[in-house]
Amino acid sequence: GTIVLGAARRELSDEQFRQQMFQAVGKYSRSQPVEEALWSEIADCWHYHRLRLDQGPDFQGLAQRITDLEASHGSAGCRVFYLAVTPDLLEQVACHLGKVGLNRPAVQDACVRVVVEKPFGQDLLSARGLNECLLRVFQEEQLLRIDHYLGKETVQNLLVLRFANAVIDPLFSRQFVDHVQITTAESAGMEGRRGAYYETAGALRDMVQSHMLQLLALVAMEVPPRMDERAIRNEKVTVLQAVAAITPEQVAQRTVRGQYVAAGDRIGYRQEQGVSPDSDVETYAALTLHVDTWRWAGVPFHLRTGKALAAKTSQIVLVFKREPINLFGELSCDVRGANRLIIRITPNEGMSLVIDGKVPGVDMMLRPMKLDFSYGASFASASPEAYEHLLLDAITGDATLFLRNDEVEAAWRIVDPIRASWNATGMPKLIMYPAGSQGPDEARRLLGDPYKDWFPL
Repeated sequence: GTIVLGAARRELSDEQFRQQMFQAVGKYSRSQPVEEALWSEIADCWHYHRLRLDQGPDFQGLAQRITDLEASHGSAGCRVFYLAVTPDLLEQVACHLGKVGLNRPAVQDACVRVVVEKPFGQDLLSARGLNECLLRVFQEEQLLRIDHYLGKETVQNLLVLRFANAVIDPLFSRQFVDHVQITTAESAGMEGRRGAYYETAGALRDMVQSHMLQLLALVAMEVPPRMDERAIRNEKVTVLQAVAAITPEQVAQRTVRGQYVAAGDRIGYRQEQGVSPDSDVETYAALTLHVDTWRWAGVPFHLRTGKALAAKTSQIVLVFKREPINLFGELSCDVRGANRLIIRITPNEGMSLVIDGKVPGVDMMLRPMKLDFSYGASFASASPEAYEHLLLDAITGDATLFLRNDEVEAAWRIVDPIRASWNATGMPKLIMYPAGSQGPDEARRLLGDPYKDWFPL
């Protein structure tokens, strides 16, 4: 069976830990109510161990506790360490695990895997340093860098949509696509204690370098030769390496950065806990990137992300080119737009194809109509939460949806010049936008056409 051992600084008994976990399952589980009989059966395998992360001798006790639990439960297989620790402690924890031999399998044919949370460094240099530290203790195939966006059902379905449907993938190219919009918007601000972290990160590092570039890679990647973890991750790296470098002059034109200010009953970023009263950290970032591959040459990818916006939403929109000759424009009032494929990641996971159709009646009037697919409406069973899926993959050893180190480094190579240019030139200027809005109006200029706009949140 599977044993769960929680390890943290606080003093807790096994029973206290189980009670806390029971309350958490009752609060957050997608299947309610909690079946107490089933929980009692599971809870016997849940244990707790006090561990001070800066105390080397504590890790010897941890190693012994793991050995004892495996003996008492009759289990001695794969060990998965989930390191939910701040980046400054990661090196220390990894070294301590190595010193007590927890980086190696306890028995033959067993395994050790380590799940590491983002941020994976603060820039390319620190990301390399972090990886070198981890590789002194673990091997690359043992490391699972987790990005919960990749566990979402719709993100995974992108691969199926493109590569299991012969009619779809040809549309993902410069022949048909005018531009791509990728949006990850949050309606919340700093959610209590998050302000101190955001002061060191900002939207560019927090979201663009990780989630958004991963979404771009999945949209733009070529067909992998096989559906296995190595082939898929190779194609994602190829896309990220093909993103055209941005000069400081281009940064001023192709990026927009903003910070939310008080509006209505919402406080501004500078009033948040842990935030400097004169902070210039961006809570909104929008940018235009180009992927220099045969498939995507000349197609702009517009990315935007922000806090305290009008809605919580994450979506990818492929906006297709208009038909070469408008046969219907003179017949009636033309309210049509470009055809588009909308891939909704949150909320209401699913996808829609927006096309034009005729309004019933004697006149030739065309209007947009939506061919819609929703996971909630199409499947009776609820989708697993992203972390559920990823943790199961970590246990079974499927690394497809985890980040490889060269993916992380390729993403930092895209983001670092933008950050450096912002710091050196101060351009573009930080724009203040009201909390609860669509974000800075100036982001429209990235689309390069007064008749084009971001799709509403």
